[in-house]
Amino acid sequence: MRTRTVVFAAILIAVLCALPLAAKADCPAILKFLAKKAVGVTCVQSADLRTNNAATTPSDNSITTFADGSPLPGRVGAFTPTTDRAVISNGPAPTATVVPGIQVNGWFKDDPSHEARFLLRFPDNWNGKLVVAGASGTRGEFNGDFAWSDYVVSQGYAYASQNKGALNFYLPANGQADPLACRLNPSSATYVHFYDNDPQEPFTGWTQYMVKATVLAQKAIRVNYQRSPQRTYAVGTSNGGYQVRRVLEAAPKLYDGGVDWEGTFIDPRGPNILIDLPPAIRNFPHYMASKFDANSQAYKNILAAGYPPDIVNPSVTPADSLWKRYADSFWEVTACQWQKRFDPAYDTYRGGLDKYDYLSRLQVPGLLRRVQAVATTGKIGKPLITVAGTMDALLPTDRGARAYEARVLAYRKEPDKSPAYRLYEVQNGNHIEAYVNLFPQLAVIQPHAQHAFDLLVNYVENHAPLPESQCIPKGGSISQNPAQRGHCANLFVP
Repeated sequence: MRTRTVVFAAILIAVLCALPLAAKADCPAILKFLAKKAVGVTCVQSADLRTNNAATTPSDNSITTFADGSPLPGRVGAFTPTTDRAVISNGPAPTATVVPGIQVNGWFKDDPSHEARFLLRFPDNWNGKLVVAGASGTRGEFNGDFAWSDYVVSQGYAYASQNKGALNFYLPANGQADPLACRLNPSSATYVHFYDNDPQEPFTGWTQYMVKATVLAQKAIRVNYQRSPQRTYAVGTSNGGYQVRRVLEAAPKLYDGGVDWEGTFIDPRGPNILIDLPPAIRNFPHYMASKFDANSQAYKNILAAGYPPDIVNPSVTPADSLWKRYADSFWEVTACQWQKRFDPAYDTYRGGLDKYDYLSRLQVPGLLRRVQAVATTGKIGKPLITVAGTMDALLPTDRGARAYEARVLAYRKEPDKSPAYRLYEVQNGNHIEAYVNLFPQLAVIQPHAQHAFDLLVNYVENHAPLPESQCIPKGGSISQNPAQRGHCANLFVP
């Protein structure tokens, strides 16, 4: 009889733990808890935590000072929540009902640069679990609003995010005279200064602030719900995907698993952005001069550097192409940002980013050490899923997702005992979701990344089979019985 009672009690506890928990909506308690950990904190009861509204996602440039009250060097670009949420997403995840709860924003108090920010969302009908998001590019804590927050808070998850410890950018008064400023593209006279290139903002902070946000959120949940989260998952896109990889390598005990969507891969000996972008920057002008000739040597050189094929739209004037979009918006400015962070001794524009040769510059004191400090090792301690598009022309699949997969598998001495890892390649997916509106041949990745999250949760919590690594064919979905296991044979299907 005693055994039956114990078993029944255990089952009852398990059932109760699985039920959504009502939040106390106790902002005073949250504010008291954060008093010694944060500054400039706001805590509000929201009628709807979904983010397609101004009450949840603030307007761009609505912050004009650092956390200590000192003025920002420029009013434009430092804080861009509305823009950030659309950078990695082609629109908010469709959800059925409103999600009432608490939203908390603030600055980490112990950050000497007074730039590090966090975001917490606690739904009233909490499912007992937490999702922590990374942030792409130089974007901030609202970056994952459409791609991740809407999707998970609607399922009852608490949500946390952060800005990697730094604000976004500002426009210096004289950009050409600013040693850390980067021009927007080769034809631009506009220069931007990225805050995360400042000496006090090393890229190692990206991992540290993902961890800090996780710990802060877990403790704040305890205050708000009187119970710690049962599970904690990490999600992120691009540099946010890099954050997911790094925390599962460096601090796996904090998490139960993660999904990285097109995460940035960094190997001090290559591949990495400093090796991969210069060939594209160097050859693209010649390819464009050839009128986008796929038989030109410049085109072949870019393909040989690991990039997916171009998509050309000749029906507009001037002719448009996928590569041109990346060349105009991402290739040079990204290479500049990374070069100035890791190899500031190089003269960016006199030496030329098209001529930058990272491997030959490894003799420069400190360069290798700085890159090694932020390398993705592949030594994950919890289950991880990578979702990546085969048409990614910023972080090409061969040089990014597949390279990281190889690194993970290289460290697997006992596959049956190692954390699960999967790579789901989205055929025709690219790095910028909105480009599907310009090039309808492309596929969106967001639904597959969200599906991967659900599969991960089911695997972790219910021991459900996790679909093997596979090519998600154009128009298809992740399958338990994929037609194409492993990598996509074709990066592009017209």
